[in-house]
Amino acid sequence: MSPARKQAPAKKAAAKKAARRKRAAKRPSGPVAAGLLVTPGASADRDSRTLVALEDGLDLPVERITIRSRAARKVHEQLREDMGDFADRLGVEPSELVIGGRSFGGRMCSMLVAAGEPVAGLVLLSYPLHPPGKPDDLRVDHFADITVPTLFVSGTADPFATPEELERHAAAIRGPVEMVWLEGEPHAPRDDAAVVAAVAGWLRH
Repeated sequence: MSPARKQAPAKKAAAKKAARRKRAAKRPSGPVAAGLLVTPGASADRDSRTLVALEDGLDLPVERITIRSRAARKVHEQLREDMGDFADRLGVEPSELVIGGRSFGGRMCSMLVAAGEPVAGLVLLSYPLHPPGKPDDLRVDHFADITVPTLFVSGTADPFATPEELERHAAAIRGPVEMVWLEGEPHAPRDDAAVVAAVAGWLRH
């Protein structure tokens, strides 16, 4: 193989990275939120490292919750209850909250919003587009029913969704969508500061 051909894949990869950085740097403002309710992944609880980092690093009220069930109906009942309690403490309507979370928790929030629950926006961290190694087993049927501003924050090395896959399927969402990619990070990003910065930048305006 000639040197020119060897360099071509590297140049393409560098161009993709630059494009992702450009999209993140120039992303438009997200929603104004009275508070953020965040949920953990399937095997974690409210004390998940990333959720704690969000509470510590954001300049708005953050409510961390533990999901008590894996059944969507029960999860949605809990989310509605916890959103109502959080909103009451803040003296606002639940529709003024942004909700979301990591992996399974974020997915449950997105399904609730797609079903018509009014919220200010969605924050989806490491969204599990499909199980690792099963790219055809997609969890996107509800995307077209999401109409609120939505932020995705994922690692480029996440086996649950490549950047290309997630960007392609997220185009079905009818609300404004923003993507922030954490270069080289897996499904559980190690750089919590980068996750907090992405969420803070989106909510700040």
